[in-house]
Amino acid sequence: MARRLRSVGLEFAESAPLRLVFAREVSASPEAVYRALADDIADWPEWFTAVTLCRPTDDGKGREVRLKGGTRFWETVVAADPAQRYAYRVDESNAPGLRALLEEWRLTPAGTGTRVQWTFAADGAAPFRFALKLGRAGLGRAFRDAVTALDRRLAAANA
Repeated sequence: MARRLRSVGLEFAESAPLRLVFAREVSASPEAVYRALADDIADWPEWFTAVTLCRPTDDGKGREVRLKGGTRFWETVVAADPAQRYAYRVDESNAPGLRALLEEWRLTPAGTGTRVQWTFAADGAAPFRFALKLGRAGLGRAFRDAVTALDRRLAAANA
């Protein structure tokens, strides 16, 4: 059953009780990465294998996301700065123990490509925080695999 989470703003990316930050450089431009993140939302399952569905809601101001294993998120986009940042907070979820969640994708030019940084900022009950800390390596691997797959996808589209 979905529960309403605490509403947080962009500052939560820096102040959350639990912050997991991952970064990777890709060959695609910041503009191309941004379009894939913010404009081509329905394509997320093609490159982020943990995602089974991602669709815009509320005329693009929100998203519905489903993950493997049955976790669902109803989100609000809180930052959409082309070629720089894309961020969303989770408003409702069926994830047990989760109280607040904000994800931020920062894009920085790096040579001819982009440095992609993903911040997973969360708050939850003690067992949730403990499980997330234990799962840090898995989240990092999922991020690396997803960004690598996205970079390949963008390169193929431009070939």
